[in-house]
Amino acid sequence: MVSEEILSLVKHAIAEDVGGRDVTTESIVPPEASLKARIIAKQGGVVAGLDVAEAVFQCLDERVLLQACVGEGELVAPRRVLAEIEGPARAILSGERTALNFLGRMSGIATLTRQFVDAVAGTRATVLDTRKTAPGLRAIDKLAVRRGGGRNHRQGLFDMVLIKDNHVDFAGSLTEAVRRSRAAAAGIPTEVEARTLDEVREALELGVPRILLDNMSLDTLRASVAMNQGRARLEASGNVSLENVREIAETGVDDISVGSLTHSARVLDLSLEVVRF
Repeated sequence: MVSEEILSLVKHAIAEDVGGRDVTTESIVPPEASLKARIIAKQGGVVAGLDVAEAVFQCLDERVLLQACVGEGELVAPRRVLAEIEGPARAILSGERTALNFLGRMSGIATLTRQFVDAVAGTRATVLDTRKTAPGLRAIDKLAVRRGGGRNHRQGLFDMVLIKDNHVDFAGSLTEAVRRSRAAAAGIPTEVEARTLDEVREALELGVPRILLDNMSLDTLRASVAMNQGRARLEASGNVSLENVREIAETGVDDISVGSLTHSARVLDLSLEVVRF
């Protein structure tokens, strides 16, 4: 079962695509018709979102049954059957595109996430996502990251204080920005963005539990880790790619946030093939 938040996104997507009716399907397919189909991976990747695809079909008709043939987070080869679907033909045909849109997007994000996770294997670093998600689809995108083996950073602006450069500039100093946030948001987890070693030192003196190391060179990351001595959780961020993520991880940081997981993942190519009417 998907969460209520994701179910709401599914219903919105169906309304967007189907609207009042699927005029083509209703014109051609009798209401009593049924069919059996299967979802095929046209390329290899990590599967995520079969339960969301199922929710699409069941929102259209509860009699549609989707049987997953692979597990969430499983790496599959091209032409692998991901699921078998059976039930009223109208619901399956009308929900096909919306279901594949969710499944393809989520699997693409999960696939890219797994590549980053594999790239840092054996280091202490955890791969995190960011808020660079598709508007309205954050719950979907962040679920896909988890199923790819990554971890979610904050969900939004409401569940963590993250003091960035503009906040520091507005407050006049990092110390003043931290003071204001502690006074107004006591009890909420806090992270501070540091652009220089001096700001890392200042954040450590303030007892900030998490420090985001913004666009730092490898040498500066190493110096930050040495200065930190395990006092705060250190997160590297900025211009992270599959080509450099291993080097970043080997500096000893705890986390690496990667915006491309959700803003640049390539949709996994899938198809729905009818087996029989």
